[in-house]
Formats: sequence, C-alpha cells, structure tokens
Amino acid sequence: MKKSFILLSLAALVGIIAVSCKQTTATNATAEGETTQSAAQQGAIVYFNLDRVLDEYDMANDLRSVVETKVNSIQQEVNRRGNKLEKDIAAFQDKIDKGLMTRSVAEVQSADLQKRQQDFQTYAAQKQQEIAEEQQVTLNQIADAIKSYLEEYNAEKKYAMILTTQGSILPAPVAVANPELDITDDVLAGLNAAYVKSKSEPKTEAKTETETK
Repeated sequence: MKKSFILLSLAALVGIIAVSCKQTTATNATAEGETTQSAAQQGAIVYFNLDRVLDEYDMANDLRSVVETKVNSIQQEVNRRGNKLEKDIAAFQDKIDKGLMTRSVAEVQSADLQKRQQDFQTYAAQKQQEIAEEQQVTLNQIADAIKSYLEEYNAEKKYAMILTTQGSILPAPVAVANPELDITDDVLAGLNAAYVKSKSEPKTEAKTETETK
C-alpha cells in the first residue's frame, strides 16, 4: 500500500515542489545548527532526490501511516458488504436452480437483490472517492510542508533554483550533475528537525494555557 501510494503521489509532488526562490529575509533551521551544510554556492541551481525525501521525511511517513489505516478500514468494509451481497445472490440462485421458491417470490427477491447491487455500487464508488480525497489531502499536506520549508531554507541559501529529481536508473529531470549540487541530505535534516519542532509546539502551548488558568 505504501509503495502504491508513493507512486500515485510522485508526479503531483514534482509539479508542486519545484522552487525558484528570490526571498532575501527569513529564518532557517540551519542557523540553529539543525541541518547539514551543502557545498553548493549562492546562485547555483541545486536539486534534491524526491524519492528519498518521501521515504525518509518523518512527517510524510506519519501522515501516510494515518491515511493507510483509514484506507484499509474503508476497503475492509467495502469487501465485507460485497462478500455478503455475493453470498446472498449465490443463495438465491441456488434456490432458483432447485425450484425452492415460487416465481412471484423469486421476482420480489430478484428485484430486491438488484436494488442492493445498485446501492452497493453507489456505496463502493463513494468510498473510492473518499479514498482518493484522503490520499490527495495527505499529498497536499506533504507537498505544502516541503515547499514552505524550501522557501525559508532558500531565503538563507539564495540558490537560483531548487529542482526535484526522482528515479534510480535514469533520474529525471536531473540525470547527471555535480554531487555538490545535491542538497538532499541538507533538506531532509531540515525537514525532520522542523517537524520535530512543530510536534512539540502544541504541547508547549497547551501547557502554557493550563498554567495560566
């Protein structure tokens, strides 16, 4: 499930995250010693590996785990209802084949089963849409977090452009580049540090409110 969700997400993330930044003011986690140092110079065009970020970004893994739990629950309920309907249809057909009910009763039960089939198809379609929405929201949250961090990060680094690349056999769009332009480690360290910090902030605020009361 995790792998399939990542594959669905990659194309959209590439379009959302590519950043060309010109900000001159912002605070970055690097100033606090929370990220590694990149050898790339100001004004350079740098890149990071999106596959690695999706695999190693703690926020992405946490959100993906939550949505996968929801998706599994939805799919189990859809399967349960679908299996029940199949069994009822099979039992009905068996009675028809054995001549165990009158035609009038069979017509009533057949109409009922047809309605149940239609209702189930509607229900299953709605749940598939719900799954797609859950995945899209999670994707948007991950992409927004990465893009927001990159904007702050580049306010200090002042690179001309930050690209995303993906793939192992022939990465695209960056097939070959100077390794010093690869800022993946730097980005991952900063993202995870920022995520850890963000998780601790609500607890601190809640504690402060309690103490005030």
